[in-house]
Amino acid sequence: MAPITLPEAGSQQFPRSISESIFDDVARDSVVQKLARRVNLPENGTMIPITTEKPVAGWVAEGARKPVTNAGSNFVFMDRKKLACIIVFSMEYVRSDPTKLYANIRPQIKEAFSTAFDLAAIHGLAADGSAGPFPSFLTQTTKSVELGTTTQANGGTYGDIVAGLSLLVNDNKRLTGFAVDPKAEPTLLSSVDLNGRPIWVDAPADETVGNRLIGRPAGISEGVAGPSGVPANLRILGGDWSKVAYGIGSDITFSVSNEATVSIDGAMTSLWQDNLVALRAEAEYGLVVADPESFVEYVDTPATPAV
Repeated sequence: MAPITLPEAGSQQFPRSISESIFDDVARDSVVQKLARRVNLPENGTMIPITTEKPVAGWVAEGARKPVTNAGSNFVFMDRKKLACIIVFSMEYVRSDPTKLYANIRPQIKEAFSTAFDLAAIHGLAADGSAGPFPSFLTQTTKSVELGTTTQANGGTYGDIVAGLSLLVNDNKRLTGFAVDPKAEPTLLSSVDLNGRPIWVDAPADETVGNRLIGRPAGISEGVAGPSGVPANLRILGGDWSKVAYGIGSDITFSVSNEATVSIDGAMTSLWQDNLVALRAEAEYGLVVADPESFVEYVDTPATPAV
């Protein structure tokens, strides 16, 4: 692979093969992108149709009039939101191993993009705790179940999961999959249903989502819990993922500089003075959550304040 070069000015696009591989990596890491559906996202955004009423078929006699029902739907607008990260290298590293620079920045961009996307999609937050870019996000639901409240005689953790399912189906919603925080996995691995069967099952290696929880796809991501200070202490999020759609707006663009000043660990640093090189990567995503009430939160028991 050709070495990366410093542009004279402005931004460049990653080669299409690099952009696609990073977007694929993000989709594999992002639990929301694993479970939601992907749609095309043109330059000026797009309207996403959301079904609100199902057609109903009816029996008719020969020659009789056929029933007509309204396939009701709403449209939700999805527009592009920019996601960016800056990666800093030493000038010595760039000179000593330029051919591997793409390979080394790829996992860093992937991790930064997937974590930021899940945080915004699930909690409506940016990494610094400020508001995220999307007007609707998953934890806007009012449905919640506290883990550990069902007695072992009634199923324990399995009973908690079923309690969330009950909240959904009693509201005419569906449960098609789960997003799971890694801290919940040990509890799920040791939990069984009322017939002694494991509720968490590892899926074959070729499965894109990875696991099954009470028979539904379940993806694991550190973005589920959210940043420190999020009061819900979210461990599992279950619901109807057909109500969530995301889009990717364009190839990844990048800009390289060895003269700018950037913030590193909270301190403004001159790249020129410290002999550093910074690469800024930018991409555009869109997200629509048509109905947050189609989801239920499973939260940890709140910790007892120290006395």
